[in-house]
Amino acid sequence: MTNTLNNLTFEDVKKAHQAFDGAIKHTPASHAITLSKITGADVYIKPENRQFTASFKERGALNKLLNLTDEQKNMGVIAASAGNHAQGVAYHGNRLGIPTTIAMPLGTPFVKISNTEELGAKVVQVGERFDETADEALQIADKEGFTVVHPFDDYHVMAGQGTIAIEFLQDVPDLDVLVVPVGGGGLIAGIATAAKAINPEIQVIGVQSERFPSLYRALNNQDYVAQGATLAEGIAVKNIGEKTLEICRDTVDDILLVSEDEIEQALGMLLTIEKTVSEGAGACPLAALLRYPDMFKGKKVGLIVSGGNIDTRLLASILMRGLVRDGRISRLRIELPDVPGALSIISTIIGNQGGNIIDVSHHRLFTDLPAKETYSNISLETRDAQHLQSILDELREAGFVVSVNRNIDM
Repeated sequence: MTNTLNNLTFEDVKKAHQAFDGAIKHTPASHAITLSKITGADVYIKPENRQFTASFKERGALNKLLNLTDEQKNMGVIAASAGNHAQGVAYHGNRLGIPTTIAMPLGTPFVKISNTEELGAKVVQVGERFDETADEALQIADKEGFTVVHPFDDYHVMAGQGTIAIEFLQDVPDLDVLVVPVGGGGLIAGIATAAKAINPEIQVIGVQSERFPSLYRALNNQDYVAQGATLAEGIAVKNIGEKTLEICRDTVDDILLVSEDEIEQALGMLLTIEKTVSEGAGACPLAALLRYPDMFKGKKVGLIVSGGNIDTRLLASILMRGLVRDGRISRLRIELPDVPGALSIISTIIGNQGGNIIDVSHHRLFTDLPAKETYSNISLETRDAQHLQSILDELREAGFVVSVNRNIDM
C-alpha cells in the first residue's frame, strides 16, 4: 500500500510543516533595504541557500520520505538528479535510515558524485542525457523495488516545498507578491497553494530563464525550442510537470522571463549587496524585479532565493565580469610612438588620476601599425565608470589613441 496523494491541499502543506519538527531550517526572511531603493519595491528575501544542502529541495525530499510506508522505507528509494534534489534525498534518506540510490548521467562531474556519496547515497551513472537517466532510474526502481522520489511532479514533494510560503508569511504577513523561480513547477505549485490559502489576495508570480521557459510554453501552447545553456541550470527543465501544471493554471498569477545577462547581474547584486551566495535559479526573482520594475513598484515583494550551489569558478568569473560591466576593471589598447619614455607618460597620467595598473603587455612585432608605432594593452582598475572616463579623456588629450575592452571605443 502506497501513501499517495491524489491532489494538493493547504492541509497537506501544514502537515508537512508540522512533520519537519526542526529537521528543516526556518530560513528567516530579511528586509533588503538597498535592493528596495534600487527596484522601487519593498523587498524581502527568503534565503533557502541556508539549508544544510544549500537548497529548498530538502523540503520536498524530506516530506516524500516521511510519507513512505514502512515497506517502502525498508526497500529504499531512487531519484534521478545531478544537483540539489540528489543532495536533499541523500541527506535526509541517510538521516532517516532509508537506503538511497541516486541516478546521474554518465558525464556528471566527479565532485557532484562524491558530494552525494558523502551524504550517504549510492550513486549509479546511467544514460548520456538526463532524460535517459530518468528513464533508467524508473527501470532500476521496477527491478529493485525502489520508490521513485520525483524532483517536482509529486504531491508530497510539492507539499514540502509549500512550507516556504507558511514560513515567509509568518515572518512578513502583509506581503503583496511572492516571486518564485520555476523549473518543473514543484516549488511554485506548493508555494501558490499555501500562499493563496493564507491570503487569497496575494500574487504569486513565477520566473524562468528565456532559454528554458517550460511553464511559460505550456501556458501559451508553444513548442520546445533548444536555445543553449543557462546560468539558471537548477530550473533548466524541458517540460513542466503534468501535476504541477494543473495546479499552476489555477493558482499562479503570471510567469515572467528573464535573460542570461539579467540573471548574471542579479546574481552579482545578491552577492555584493546582500552578501548572499545564490545559484542562477535563485537569482531569477531579483532579475525579474530589475527587468519589470513597474509591475512591483510600491509593493511589498518576497523573493525566494532557492539555493546557493554554484560552481566557484563560475562565481569568480561572474564577479569579475561585473567589475568590467561597472567600469571598475578595464582593458585599454593604447597606440603610442615607439620612442623612449612613451609608456612612462601613459603610466604617469594613469597614476596621477588615481588609476591602478594591474597588467601591461607591450607589442612591437605582432601589429599592423606602422613600424615607428606600437601599442600597449593595459589592464586597469578604477573606482567606477566616471573615473575611467576621466583617465581616457586625459590620455586622448595627450594624443594617444585609446580603445576599451575588445577595441570598443568609449
